[in-house]
Amino acid sequence: MPLFYCPDIATRRELPEEEAAHALRVLRLGVGENVQLTDGKGHFYEAVISEVAGKRCYVDILSQTTPAPQWQGQLHLAVSPTKNMDRMEWLAEKATEIGFDELSLLDCRYSERHVVKTERLDKILVAAMKQSLKATKPILNEMMPFDRFVRQPFTGQKFIAHCYSEEEIAEKTLDCQPETRYGTTSFRLSLHDALRPDEDALVLIGPEGDFSVDEVRLALSLGFQSVSLSHSRLRTETAALVAVHLMNLSHSNS
Repeated sequence: MPLFYCPDIATRRELPEEEAAHALRVLRLGVGENVQLTDGKGHFYEAVISEVAGKRCYVDILSQTTPAPQWQGQLHLAVSPTKNMDRMEWLAEKATEIGFDELSLLDCRYSERHVVKTERLDKILVAAMKQSLKATKPILNEMMPFDRFVRQPFTGQKFIAHCYSEEEIAEKTLDCQPETRYGTTSFRLSLHDALRPDEDALVLIGPEGDFSVDEVRLALSLGFQSVSLSHSRLRTETAALVAVHLMNLSHSNS
């Protein structure tokens, strides 16, 4: 049965324009045919098409269900967008298929992209939600400067994934990109070991050039915990997807 995204279905029994076009023109559905809807807020609706008026499609709700959450707590990913937006779109799609609750975009010192139009990313989140048969659409936040983002209140565990050693964090004059850094001593737990499944979790992922050391120091001073995602050096979108996967595994209800 087709699944359609109707965020206002609780108060408005009409499919949004884009969803109506897909139902009527692509799938050629008509009056009397059953459809499945989600409001993206955690609910599914069984419905029947009750009226078609030109490009408009109206439905009658037959039943509503609220599936049990597939994971505990709120899973929040904050990432510095890549220069190539195709990679961010891939991340948004795959992270939604795996499962998470919120995506924030960070403007960092070494970010390759400082402006992001979120309309297309939001459409990808919707499509991935429908494809993976989820009832909740991840929240997508507009891009925000790193220092302002990390100062916001957040309940739960807060992590920052970076490649600095303890010596580098302690060196007050150091502020350079990974290619010119030194030090090998690691003080970072793996995210897998650090996560507690009964708490909300926020993970920060930096740009290809990593966070600046000052950004890491600021986050640590505000209660973030340094974590590692892999023994390998990961690209931004890969690191972000690994973080979502680990959060999902730790918080899974299955």
